[in-house]
Amino acid sequence: MTRLLPVVVFTVVMAALPLIPGMPPFWIVLLDNIGLAALVAMGLVLLTGVGGLTSFGQAAFVGFGAYTTAYLTTVYGLSPWLTLPASLIVAGLAAVVLGLMTVRLSGHYLPLGTIAWGIALFYLFSKLDFLGRNDGISRVPPLSVGSVQMYDPSTIYFVIWAMVIISALLTMNLLDSRVGRAIRALRRGHVAAEAFGVQTARSKLLVFIYAAVLAGLSGWLYAHFQRNVNPTPFGPQAGIEYLFIAVVGGAGYVWGGVLGAAIVVILKEVLQSYLPLLFGGQGQLEIIVFGILLVILLQLAPAGVWPWLSGLIPLKLRRSHASSAEALPPRARVASSSGPLLKVDRARKQFGGVVAVNDVSFEVNAAEVVALIGPNGAGKSTTFNLITGILTTTGGRIEVHGQPVDNTPPQEVVKLGIARTFQHVKLVPDMTVLENVAIGAHLRGRSGALGSMLRLDRADEAKLLAEAAKQIERVGLGAEIDQLAGSLSLGQQRIVEIARALCADPELLMLDEPAAGLRHMEKQRLAALLRQLRDGGMSVLLVEHDMGFVMDLADRIVVLDFGTRIAEGTPAAIKTNPEVIKAYLGALA
Repeated sequence: MTRLLPVVVFTVVMAALPLIPGMPPFWIVLLDNIGLAALVAMGLVLLTGVGGLTSFGQAAFVGFGAYTTAYLTTVYGLSPWLTLPASLIVAGLAAVVLGLMTVRLSGHYLPLGTIAWGIALFYLFSKLDFLGRNDGISRVPPLSVGSVQMYDPSTIYFVIWAMVIISALLTMNLLDSRVGRAIRALRRGHVAAEAFGVQTARSKLLVFIYAAVLAGLSGWLYAHFQRNVNPTPFGPQAGIEYLFIAVVGGAGYVWGGVLGAAIVVILKEVLQSYLPLLFGGQGQLEIIVFGILLVILLQLAPAGVWPWLSGLIPLKLRRSHASSAEALPPRARVASSSGPLLKVDRARKQFGGVVAVNDVSFEVNAAEVVALIGPNGAGKSTTFNLITGILTTTGGRIEVHGQPVDNTPPQEVVKLGIARTFQHVKLVPDMTVLENVAIGAHLRGRSGALGSMLRLDRADEAKLLAEAAKQIERVGLGAEIDQLAGSLSLGQQRIVEIARALCADPELLMLDEPAAGLRHMEKQRLAALLRQLRDGGMSVLLVEHDMGFVMDLADRIVVLDFGTRIAEGTPAAIKTNPEVIKAYLGALA
């Protein structure tokens, strides 16, 4: 109830505004326009601010929703309420087609792609005869409930803002879920998310479709609010303005979309009304001043106005970690063969003419700690990436339980019981420790997007969060569970990565320089934890430069130099190996 209290208060305030005696009709129209813009901006919050996909073409999806209902109601005489599903479906199907071509783009190609199809669709709307070309479709019937015809802006106002509030709740529910965490993880890169089973392309397409459906909903409302649909509001300029709204409000915050819509719509209206009076109506100075003011606003609040306002209110709600929830069942194990857990057989990786991994072979058995050591640039992290599917092999063979995994996608490798950390920490800094760790259990959850939006995933979510909290306590970071991951020290962030990997319930835990940045006592606690994991049946493969840590912990050590294995054996044997001393240990002495 604490989570919903602000929403309830906001709903009551918005419902009361039109009932204020003497409220000018102009302000009601303005609030209607804010609500319509907020729906599109809310989708962009999810698409751009959370998912990291910049789109300048959302106005086109507004057009799909508007034209669909305008055509069906005027040509076929359907009730506007019956055309609502059709408008959402058409916008969603358009997003599927465009998304399959667009979401695979990266860098500057992605926004350029959205600009390209945004312009193309704008001109398509203006050239189709059945859509009325540039004149559009007029005499669109109003919404109605019983005998009440919503011709007046104050009547459709309640429908618009009911849709805004419902959409905000659905969006918040989606973000506060297993699916939402996967989407949020993509903003900082896909490598870590994929290593724990997140399907990047599917997640990107999902958020692209969701944003398009919200834009289509705005278009449906727009058509029955204006009762006339033409191409003008669905062009590239409108697409840019919608993105401005999301960024000004706070591109990573659902209610930032609503606030941004209010700021931009009101600011435009004020400038258009008063600047011509001040300057005698010469030119379109309001556009120039509007742009300058938005730039100044972004300078003052670069993350958006909503997070800036939120920072002024020192109120932080502690999230329930559902420690009393039913435990997650163990991950399904792959049928174990009689051979080693992991077998690397003459693995090779070339980057052009550079051989990074040169026919490396070694094995990891069950309940064993194996260390991979060597100088910087020896190919240790590259070997990790070959095993976990982040890189493809040039030659050789890698097997887990006898099954080949070389060139297998990371999402499939983790299903075989392999979880890892990274040489360079890959956490989402603006997510809490709990949320980051819960990403590790992604494949152990089952709820989808629709169930999450309708809050039907609570039992599944409680288990995931309880598992995450359990692993955080296990690694000794219980006091930091609600802290943002970006606020922790480097050493603590590495421990968070270990907790995230443990959340996957792996058989083989792969740790890339886990002791880097840790103090002496923290290293001792980490070593004790890894011994405990080994004694419990888990295998550990680690890359580490701290030789004292490695020699006290490892059962076997594999030494690489310039991508080639030069030695393998027990810690005692490696300490006295002449080649190892010459290539590595001597340099550390």
